[in-house]
Amino acid sequence: MSLHSVNHPNKPSDPDLMLYQPSGSGIHEALLAENKAEDSRFKPHWQQYLDRLQQMSVDEFRLKQAKSLRLLRDDGATYNIYQQNSKFASTWALDLIPHLISSEEWGRIESGLIERAELFNCILNDIYGPRELIRQGVIPPEAIFAHQGFLRACDGLSLPGEAQLILHGVDLIRSDEGGLQVLADRTQAPSGAGYALENRTVMSRVFPSLYRDSQVHRLASFFQRLRQKLQGLSQSYQQARIVVLTPGSKNEAYFEHAFIANYLGFHLVQSGDLVVRNGYLWMKSLDGLHRVDVILRRVDDWYCDPLELRGNSLLGVPGLLSVVRAGRVHIANPLGSGILENPILLKYLPQISEFYLGRELRLPSVATYWPQDPDDLRYIEANFQQLIIKPIYRGRGEFTQVVAQLSADQQNQLLHQIRQAPINYVAQPTVSASQLPIFDKRQIISRPMILRGFVAAGETGYHAMTGGLTRVANSEQSFISSQLGSISKDTWVISSEPGQELSLADEQVEEQEADLISLPSRVVENLFWLGRHAERAEASLRLLRTVFVLLSGEEPLSASCRKQLLQALTYLSDTFPGFVIDEPAELLADPYPELLSIILDKQRIGSVSANLHAMFLAADQSKEMISSDMLQVINEIRDILQSLESSLTRELNSAPEQVLDPLVSALMALSGLSQESMLRGVGWRFMQIGKRLERALQTQNLVTHMLAHQQTAADQKVLISATLSCMENLISYRRRYRGSFGLSSCFDLILLDTSNPRSLLFQLDELVTHIEALPQGEVHHHELPLEQQLARQARQLIQLSQLKTLCQLSDGTRPQLFNNLDQLQQLLNDLSNSISDKYFDLRQNARQLIEARWEN
Repeated sequence: MSLHSVNHPNKPSDPDLMLYQPSGSGIHEALLAENKAEDSRFKPHWQQYLDRLQQMSVDEFRLKQAKSLRLLRDDGATYNIYQQNSKFASTWALDLIPHLISSEEWGRIESGLIERAELFNCILNDIYGPRELIRQGVIPPEAIFAHQGFLRACDGLSLPGEAQLILHGVDLIRSDEGGLQVLADRTQAPSGAGYALENRTVMSRVFPSLYRDSQVHRLASFFQRLRQKLQGLSQSYQQARIVVLTPGSKNEAYFEHAFIANYLGFHLVQSGDLVVRNGYLWMKSLDGLHRVDVILRRVDDWYCDPLELRGNSLLGVPGLLSVVRAGRVHIANPLGSGILENPILLKYLPQISEFYLGRELRLPSVATYWPQDPDDLRYIEANFQQLIIKPIYRGRGEFTQVVAQLSADQQNQLLHQIRQAPINYVAQPTVSASQLPIFDKRQIISRPMILRGFVAAGETGYHAMTGGLTRVANSEQSFISSQLGSISKDTWVISSEPGQELSLADEQVEEQEADLISLPSRVVENLFWLGRHAERAEASLRLLRTVFVLLSGEEPLSASCRKQLLQALTYLSDTFPGFVIDEPAELLADPYPELLSIILDKQRIGSVSANLHAMFLAADQSKEMISSDMLQVINEIRDILQSLESSLTRELNSAPEQVLDPLVSALMALSGLSQESMLRGVGWRFMQIGKRLERALQTQNLVTHMLAHQQTAADQKVLISATLSCMENLISYRRRYRGSFGLSSCFDLILLDTSNPRSLLFQLDELVTHIEALPQGEVHHHELPLEQQLARQARQLIQLSQLKTLCQLSDGTRPQLFNNLDQLQQLLNDLSNSISDKYFDLRQNARQLIEARWEN
């Protein structure tokens, strides 16, 4: 989202509602006191809202604000603020006092937004077509050709129909005189529409009756028309395969990408999920390649095709432009539309409007000066202190600068840069923005606001979202920017009569059976690893809890038992060298620093923290397949992990195992929700395969290093009890065998008992079931696929095991147990590789075509 500069006045200036910092305790009184217009009345759409808040105290409102934050977090609504040195993206900020707009005022805004979209569509058609604006002298050629947003490779490309600009975002600011001005246009991949919808969803849940009775215009029709337009770009309307192309989970607005894809019913893809073959664009999925008809892109122009555009891009698809030229895939917004974000166009927009429309625009743009024009340069030099300077292209390392906030030396340096390269900059005056109320802790304060409106092309013309994304500054800063942590508001356009509730569910859409398995292979791969990393973390945590309990128990452990227990932890967690070193005496005497490292060290492969962060990444990459309840649990795990270090340090000498309990419980909740909340589709099956495969490996590892060696009777009892505790079978074992700890009965329960959902054979049964249900594609023979052979061999190996031979000792070990479990480990590793080779390794390794370089 873009950065804008506004002048923050000392007194509130919103024409609808004036604000102050109240001393009373009621939210209604806080908004009312000394804030009435000259005739002592509010506008009707504000009055109705205030009346409904009359009985609400500040404390009640704070509870509502806390609920909204929980809802946003549970939905996974995040926005990555690059300036923050945080491990996780920031939760989206929403203020619960909406931005209210009357229907009459909105009618004027809406007509201006639609008119502007129509005009920019004409400009886009002209720039990559006849270029009459240049031929007729309306704009100078260097305004277009010197801008990096102009892509010569896109010359002559067009979408079907008249509308080339499918989605248009417009940043509006209301001056303190009450008039609206346009600050900027967003035309490459305008962000914010999804966040506006999320804001509306949260507000309707926090204030259900208030929202319902306020007669707010709905947003669903905007997205319905957008989906219909995207479907209409394909020749096969009902069977069109439409994808949302995202840069990936590290992008600041990744939540919105996944949210929009889910809401519209499209596949969310990254560059590696797509490939150009035989002149068409294909999506790689489990059941082969599927042709893509339309792309709703969230990747900037230059990065979409490393073959013809930016050669070092890893975000695009090589050869994509050639498919676009052939008319075999359509992209919204079309490649090259970034030229419309050129702020130089704002200077010439009145002439352009006169050229195409024969009149001035209803929504004027903020005054813009281009130093390439000698008259504008003289104006800039004369009024430098009152201006902001913007680069004409939003590249890396180029930022908007408020001249008044710079030192004298910085101002001189900036002015020198402008004189040296006047073509690369524009200047705009600071604008005194009107303000809106926000709730801050226990008081109402005012902040300057910006409204981003959205317009989408439909089958019969352009349609504006009835509302938009309102953002306000969260401090006394001069900038309103999501990258600086601005606060959002839901934008309510109040209807004069009740509106009809509408959602995309009202539209009859014929489901395609093939789409149940036509998931990008990247998504199912991440679900597979989500299951595996969750199980790894849980297994390590369970053994760690057991170790802490035994180390601090009333009965001291023997040296041999202590060593075997700690070394088993190293093997299970794969955190070598750990306790498996040649001279471990000192480490065994004081194991706590090593235990803390196994839990907390994110950089250590195999640690609990590393596994959980890998799980978070896999969840982010497959967010469109995860239920809201599962996202809530994953967010809870993030919170627990963030506070784990201080909690463990505090409880290390008392009960550290209790600090780990919430993590284990949360991981169990995640496992349970995967059973109860996910459709039994191919994505769920891969998650279950990863889970069962990892649990089988962890069980094999635990038994091998805890029970495969000869021990004294006392040590054997301790280790059997520890093993059963780690597998959550201790109580069941005691009930069944009356407290008698024997190896044979232990192996029977944890290895062979299929009524035990944590037994080894249960995991292998589940593996066989899920693997045999996977899509196999075209089969021309009767030979079992390799992954099915391996799964059945693993199950048979354990099924045919004899308890008596597993318990037999020879030279201090149990050779048959060692042999069977070693074979099992090899089969399971081969099974994992076979699944990866067959279902996941469909993408070719990316190759950089040119030497990487930064573009200024």
